Amino acid sequence: MKDSIKLITVALGAGIVASVITQCWDQPREAAMQQVSNTYQEPMAREVFSNNSAYAEEGHVLPKNGFVEASRKSLNSVVYIKTYVQGRAVSSWYEYFMRGGGGSGYQGVGSGSGVIYSTDGFIVTNNHVIEGSDKIEVIHQKRTYEAKVIGTDPSTDLAVLKVEGRGMPNVEIATSRDLPVGAYVLAVGNPFNLTSTVTAGIVSAKGRQIHVNKGSFPLESFIQTDAAINPGNSGGALVDIRGRLVGINSAILSKTGSYAGYGFAVPSDIVTKVVDDLIKYGEVQKAFFGGTVVDVNEKIVKELGLKAYDGVALADVQANGAAKKAGLKVGDIILDIDGLSIDSQAEFEEMISYRSPGDDIRLTYKRAGKIQNTHLELTNIDGKTGIVKKEVYADRELGAAFERVPSVERDMLEIDHGVRVIEIGRGWFRRLGISEGFVITDINGIPIKDPEQLVDMLSKIRGRVIIEGVTANGRRGYYRFYF
Repeated sequence: MKDSIKLITVALGAGIVASVITQCWDQPREAAMQQVSNTYQEPMAREVFSNNSAYAEEGHVLPKNGFVEASRKSLNSVVYIKTYVQGRAVSSWYEYFMRGGGGSGYQGVGSGSGVIYSTDGFIVTNNHVIEGSDKIEVIHQKRTYEAKVIGTDPSTDLAVLKVEGRGMPNVEIATSRDLPVGAYVLAVGNPFNLTSTVTAGIVSAKGRQIHVNKGSFPLESFIQTDAAINPGNSGGALVDIRGRLVGINSAILSKTGSYAGYGFAVPSDIVTKVVDDLIKYGEVQKAFFGGTVVDVNEKIVKELGLKAYDGVALADVQANGAAKKAGLKVGDIILDIDGLSIDSQAEFEEMISYRSPGDDIRLTYKRAGKIQNTHLELTNIDGKTGIVKKEVYADRELGAAFERVPSVERDMLEIDHGVRVIEIGRGWFRRLGISEGFVITDINGIPIKDPEQLVDMLSKIRGRVIIEGVTANGRRGYYRFYF
């Protein structure tokens, strides 16, 4: 059963890859014919409303003044973002660091949008808007601020900036869970460097996965809208007819890189969790369930003898994860979390994303036709419940940065230890052809458990060297060379 569900997952993934969905970046502007393009927009603010009666009563009724009030409330909360690199374009901050600086002055390489999250100058945007930049400027109401990066989260394509501002007009934030399909929405941002542009549409769908986010555990449960979103809108606001933030615009589906009727936004409930964590901890405190789920399809229904397509199927249970400790097994059909029904993998992952390590959730699931309940304590990436702080170890001579592989990922990769190569600049690793994301498990047969040990060994070793490890997708591999 486990193998058949995994096979279904692989088949679904292959189908998506076959559709040739790729990202189109505004920053280097090197895309011509693209299928999915990240957009550029502006920032918003910080009061959360969770009363869906507003949507039930007026969410489908356009006010007499149309979108005038929503536009008025949201426009002042959206900013224009310009990004620069020093001397010449570089692939990352790490490459800049490794070469010890760049040319004189800065060169502009991209632009986008952002949303004012709080009155004291915190701004949320897309990670891809500011990725690789050495200097970031935020323009708001004709005033220019230099911005500091507080934190980034490639798995949701979100980033938090800070400018020295006071009394800035932050946006109100509504809960995206209460936003119904068919509701009116506005996209606010700076397409094609045109500041403060508003377009209108409706929510076309929710829980969309288009496979553009990066990171070890990408999270996608996009709001789909037909409000026109174009390059330059990324990081901007998707707001409801009351001018409240319901999403951060992130991507478009297009063959040309320009608007073609399909825009995608990160739901505001995910945004608030990620931004609050980045501001407080500098790192997203992601909660882990300890297993993998897939959508219930016709094959799974037949395989398990189900009578309905409700819920999601548990396809994998990690050896030491929370799901196993809660008594869950491969083939269980998870029906709800804390009384809220689950109908798709995207919906399941989104609901887990609202939680933090240590949170207790109640699950209803079906096994062999019987409905059962259990409680599960979510963990952090190390399989514990405490606060996690990411530690990066960089070495100039090797020309690379490293991090220890946490417990949850080790279980997934079926390894006991390892150090991941997270960035490669100018140096020894680039000359060897070692790729970013490769996990080094052994050097000359000696287990590698932390970055300091790795750097120390490679600085002293002479003669033949064999570096063994696994790729991001779990394939075993090695590099052989001589000092």
